[in-house]
Amino acid sequence: MSVIYILLFISITMAVIFFLVFILSVKNGQFDDAYTPSIRMLFEDELVKSDKKISTKENLD
Repeated sequence: MSVIYILLFISITMAVIFFLVFILSVKNGQFDDAYTPSIRMLFEDELVKSDKKISTKENLD
């Protein structure tokens, strides 16, 4: 029965630590930019194509 109390204490401690880390990351602005990731996929192909053009030009020089 004492093992259950130890595991309960450890799990509550870990939950509190994870919650505090989450609160600190929100306060530091970790999750502020919600718009850019949603439109990044629209322009990814253009970036890949331009990288290929640059790499082929470098290979010719």
